[in-house]
Amino acid sequence: MARKRSAQTTHPVLLVFVSSIVLFCSNISALHGDELELLLSFKASINDPLHYLSDWSSSSSSSSSSQHKDVCQWQGITCNNSSRVNSVELSGKNISGKISASIFRLPDIETVDLSGNQLSGELPDDIFSGSNTLRYLNLSNNNFTGPVPRGSVSSLETLDLSNNMLSGEIPEDIGKFSSLSFLDLGGNVFVGEIPESLSNISGLEYLTLASNQLSGGIPQNLLVRGLKWIYFGYNNLTGPIPKPIGELKSLYHLDLVYNNLTGPIPDSIGNLTELRYLFLYQNKLTGPIPRSVFGLRKLVSLDLSDNSLSGEIPDQAVSQLQDLEILHLFSNKLSGPVPSGLASLPRLHVLQLWSNEFSGEIPRDLGRRNNLTVLDLSTNRLTGRIPDGLCDSGRLFKLILFSNSLAGTIPESLGGCKTLRRVRLQNNRLSGQLLPGFTKLPLVYFLDISGNNLSGGIYSQEWNMPSLQMLNLARNRFSGHLPGSFGSEKLENLVASENLFSGGIPAGFGNFSRLMQLDLSYNKLSGQIPGELSWCERLVSLDLGHNRLFGEIPASIAEMPVLGQLDLSDNQLSGEIPRNLGKVESLVQVNVSHNHFRGSLPPTGAFLAINASAVAGNNLCGGDTVSTGLPPCGNSNKNRATWRFILACFLVALTAFASVAASVVVLLIVHRRRKDLEVKRVENEDGVWEVQFFDHKLAKSVTLDDVVSSAKGGSNNVVSLGSRKGITYKGKSGINGTQFVVKEINDVNYSVIAPSFWSQVRELGKIRHPNVIKVMGTCRCQKGGYVVYEYYCDGKLLSEVLRTSLSWERRRNIAVGIAKALRFLHCYCSPSVVVGHVSPEEIVVDGKDEPRLSLTLPGLVYSSDSKGFTSSAYVAPEASKGVTEKTDVYGFGLVLIELLTGKSPADTEFGVHDTFVEWARYCYSDCHLDTWIDPTIRGHVSINQNEIVETMNLALHCTAVDPTARPCANDLYKTLHSVTRTGSCVSGLKGSSPLQF
Repeated sequence: MARKRSAQTTHPVLLVFVSSIVLFCSNISALHGDELELLLSFKASINDPLHYLSDWSSSSSSSSSSQHKDVCQWQGITCNNSSRVNSVELSGKNISGKISASIFRLPDIETVDLSGNQLSGELPDDIFSGSNTLRYLNLSNNNFTGPVPRGSVSSLETLDLSNNMLSGEIPEDIGKFSSLSFLDLGGNVFVGEIPESLSNISGLEYLTLASNQLSGGIPQNLLVRGLKWIYFGYNNLTGPIPKPIGELKSLYHLDLVYNNLTGPIPDSIGNLTELRYLFLYQNKLTGPIPRSVFGLRKLVSLDLSDNSLSGEIPDQAVSQLQDLEILHLFSNKLSGPVPSGLASLPRLHVLQLWSNEFSGEIPRDLGRRNNLTVLDLSTNRLTGRIPDGLCDSGRLFKLILFSNSLAGTIPESLGGCKTLRRVRLQNNRLSGQLLPGFTKLPLVYFLDISGNNLSGGIYSQEWNMPSLQMLNLARNRFSGHLPGSFGSEKLENLVASENLFSGGIPAGFGNFSRLMQLDLSYNKLSGQIPGELSWCERLVSLDLGHNRLFGEIPASIAEMPVLGQLDLSDNQLSGEIPRNLGKVESLVQVNVSHNHFRGSLPPTGAFLAINASAVAGNNLCGGDTVSTGLPPCGNSNKNRATWRFILACFLVALTAFASVAASVVVLLIVHRRRKDLEVKRVENEDGVWEVQFFDHKLAKSVTLDDVVSSAKGGSNNVVSLGSRKGITYKGKSGINGTQFVVKEINDVNYSVIAPSFWSQVRELGKIRHPNVIKVMGTCRCQKGGYVVYEYYCDGKLLSEVLRTSLSWERRRNIAVGIAKALRFLHCYCSPSVVVGHVSPEEIVVDGKDEPRLSLTLPGLVYSSDSKGFTSSAYVAPEASKGVTEKTDVYGFGLVLIELLTGKSPADTEFGVHDTFVEWARYCYSDCHLDTWIDPTIRGHVSINQNEIVETMNLALHCTAVDPTARPCANDLYKTLHSVTRTGSCVSGLKGSSPLQF
């Protein structure tokens, strides 16, 4: 009986245990149900165009336990050992919309990463009050606006809100995030001062407030002794660098660039014994460089450039920096000798001391024990000879020594320096002949030795420089004949003026298919102008003045498509000036003075308002022009001789009649051409149209019907010409098959078509440059109209080309072409022309890798929302206030980064630190090149490493937050193409200030 009763009775301890299990499971189910609801609430608040969150659904299972099991398997979700959600990682998934705070209420949440998306709106007010477990929060690289919400999360270790549009002041209670080790608020629009409460975060190691609008001074009590990284660059900070900064003994990286800091560099910086990177460039610091700075033995990169530092550099102190790789002290007021101790630094590979007041000789042993790749000592007061060992490292690729007083011959060792790419020795006192090896350097594409006392002939030299693009021999004493070739098919600029060259101009110069500038002025050249020069279809500037040339101007010169400047003055040229010279609208400057020309000036645009001095010293007459000071041509010079000469002059009259008749024919042709370009009124079923073409050939071959029918051809005719408003169509002439592109203009695409719209388009139609897409005409009626562009049958958008395998050389050529266009539009057009939106969607690349920019039509409004015509990713931060030349430069910088990295602003995989631009800045300063270079050109890195790095350097200048810090178009082109120093127009950037070009 006892056994039977015992079997039927439940033990009380077991009953309690079972009850606890049931209660626990009930609680777990409730928690799981709450997590499911919170996650689905978050999903409902956002847009997911890629359907990455398609498995976030409550319909996948019926029971709570199975539902939660599915939650742990959702994309982006990670659960802990208790099967509860502890991580939501949705970085770079192109999601957009405003986020709800629901995921921050997940009870065990530790990590939330929503970086690199298109999320917008203000951050939820309770984002920092919904969780006590959150350790990692990354919302960087989005479009969040508004202030940083109040509150704190005591467990938070990493907070990254960088590269958004957050505004207001950084809240003082940021100091309540007591567990933070990583804080990045850079790349926003925060104002006010740096909160002193940051000093309360005792475990903080990484602090970035860069690229905001912060003002005031750096807090004196910012004494978080564990800080390893401080980046306050690109703000408006003022006052001195606080002396207590020397107490941050763990500091590894200190970056205070692009501010308005004043006063001396505190001597206490010498206490930062762990410091590897010290960047203080682009401030207003004064006084000498403290000797203690040169005692920072672990320094890898030191950049104090673009300040007003003065005094001498202690010689022996420099030799302590045995780990130093980069030293930038340029654009200061430093004086005394260049320290000989620099020659003892084994890892030094970049040394830039230009634009100071250094004097004396260059250290004789410089380069022998260094690892030099870049040496720039230009614009100082250096004397003596160029040392022999500068290229002993076998890596020197840039040698810039111009504007000093260096003397002697060019060292023979440089003639064997096969790694050289850019050499600028101009404006010194160098003498002797050009070394044979100097004409066989395989990688040099920029060589400037002008303004010296070099002599001898260059004709007998063997020129084999396959990379040469720019050669300047001007202002020397070179003599003899010019060589017919320089061993390069890439030559774009050839300047040999102010020498003693004799003989004829080689006909072989006509083979320089890429030549843009040819200057042979002020020599003793003789013979005729070779007609082969007209084969140089990219030639913009031709200067043959002050020589001994004779004969007539080749008629083919008038056909050169982009010739803009022509100087033939002070020669012995004769005959008549070709009647069609100047018919090409690009020709704006002509000088034919002091020759033996006769007859009348051509009736073309280039001569209509020509200056009197440009035609003086000939036997010319001026027709109806007044400004030339020439006597009028034609029948106003009537023969007033007596009757006894009438018979004798009859034949002369007949000749004059024939001449007048010929002139009339020419005038009729000119008049007809002008008439072709006038506005015509044409009527069709849509009403009355005003049609105007800006190109003679198109005016004769394309009709209104051709334009309208192309737009009515439907989707078959649609082509892409960028991301502009309106649809773009491909058209074709019914007369001769000429192809063109048409962009539709109406009140849907343009909310307001201002009365000046069409006149502004007409001005764009005057622009002619090989790297700018021509605006060829307009057809307009009351409802709207069309703008006609030229069409490139083999052209592709740069955005498409970038998706293919491109060599570094092709990428570089594309970049240079775009830079040429910007320089022309900004510097040579009057008034200057702003493109408005430089991006791969606005650049057409032809089959020869020649890029062409598409110009913004007037009246476009920039927008960063979904209704705008373009993504905010390609628009400069200040573009909402209006576009300027500097917004063009910003866009060009983004294009450069794309060409280098293969990534674009639309990509979202930029890690935890930065957006596109800031990621590029980070990579430039702290990452190995292999980690960010486009994989398709990674194999070229060993050959082009320095060139690629310097191009990234330029790209980061162009994308500076402050528009005034960006280079102007002219200096941009020089920097990229000619490796010219840009002075104040280009300054520093994160990681290292600019490598001077």
